[in-house]
Amino acid sequence: MRVKQDVSPFHILVRIETSVSNAIIMKWSEFMNINVIGRTLKVSEALKTRAENKLTKLSKFFGDDVDVTVALSTVKDKSIVEATIFYKGMIYRAQHAGYDMYASIDRVVEILERQIRKNRTRLEKRLYESAFAPAPDFDPADVAEEEYEIVKSKKFVIKPMSVDEAILQMNMLGHQFFVFKSDETGKAAVIYKRNNGGYGLIETE
Repeated sequence: MRVKQDVSPFHILVRIETSVSNAIIMKWSEFMNINVIGRTLKVSEALKTRAENKLTKLSKFFGDDVDVTVALSTVKDKSIVEATIFYKGMIYRAQHAGYDMYASIDRVVEILERQIRKNRTRLEKRLYESAFAPAPDFDPADVAEEEYEIVKSKKFVIKPMSVDEAILQMNMLGHQFFVFKSDETGKAAVIYKRNNGGYGLIETE
């Protein structure tokens, strides 16, 4: 014997809104190639789904062929999320370290959207048409654009050296980065200190 259950209009509305929201996410996810990787941990299906759903919300700013890499890692008791978006020759990147991986994913998406909106005038020609239509919960005053002001200019001759020599020179100068010419490739390169420890190397092609 089946028991008839009454379904209130509220529950019907919730189901409709959920279905529409899921449909929108599925539509936009077709344009975003999201790769979620774990550097010091195995990425669970729940974490992967959370990252994909959250990053997909940023697809409103982009057109087709958007590549996104989300790297998850843990250092001691910190959960670190790094998200990098590649679109039309531009790189959008954000990082957040917290005590909860899910919260860090949410925060990274917030940072990325804030960065995009903060530079909306300069990015309008690069991003998706109507990407900056006002959102219901968006306050333009929170992300006022700032002028790019160069307060100091400096020229110097870059010398051929190895990566180890470049790191040594950077540390001796007390700088956070150092530009040099690679003695292996003969091209300009940049060595820099990473926020989470260690060094990063940027090589030109």
